[in-house]
Amino acid sequence: MNRSRFFSLLAAVAALATTPLALACESCAAYNKDNDFQIKETTGRYDATLDSIVLEITVGGKAGHTQPKPAGKLDGAPVLGYVFPTTLKSTDIGFSATEGIVALALTSHPDFDDSPIWDENGDGIYDNDGLVWHPHWVVLTKDDRVPGGLAVKEFKKGDASVKLPPTAPGMPMFMDSPGFPVLTRDKVIRVVLPASRVNNRTDFKFDAVACYMQVNTTDMMMPMLGVMRVYSVASGDLSLPYALKQ
Repeated sequence: MNRSRFFSLLAAVAALATTPLALACESCAAYNKDNDFQIKETTGRYDATLDSIVLEITVGGKAGHTQPKPAGKLDGAPVLGYVFPTTLKSTDIGFSATEGIVALALTSHPDFDDSPIWDENGDGIYDNDGLVWHPHWVVLTKDDRVPGGLAVKEFKKGDASVKLPPTAPGMPMFMDSPGFPVLTRDKVIRVVLPASRVNNRTDFKFDAVACYMQVNTTDMMMPMLGVMRVYSVASGDLSLPYALKQ
């Protein structure tokens, strides 16, 4: 995606996220009552000693404290997220070339585990950790079928042109489960990723978004994973103004 089309997409999504439709998800509202998803600041830095990147979000409440209540099934399952949209390309993170916004989403969802090769809670069981905050690479696209204006990009099963990393959870979406450590401390949630996992790109720009997403497995006219409510955006307009401190 060229630069002008990229920022046109961001502008369209930012406009959708401020409409009454984006605020219509009544079931989503209660999750932000303690300001756990009101972003106050986001920062990023490259640590040359560790050759790693640290991305952080600071909120008004307690980061990661609020987690979704289970729906009891996959269809309609709630997903809460602290998301870093970036200017990275899909090929930088091991996907085949595709248009959209490459984002690193830190998520919690109790109804399913989509990172079964990682044991996030350390109990020796690898498929029961969905509630624990964990990362996903996703490609987001504008989607006005959902209130938040964004959805994870999908593809047809068996499409030989699509390439995903071996850590991908096997869903027909541009999604990966990279296993980066996610840490929550008081008002801050942070993720640490080796620079090699982003094609050694330390010059990308980013933003931070707190949102509520929802899984759909029954309505083929709706996206499989769409953003239902945007709680806050660090920049205010999804302009991706932030750069890594070197």
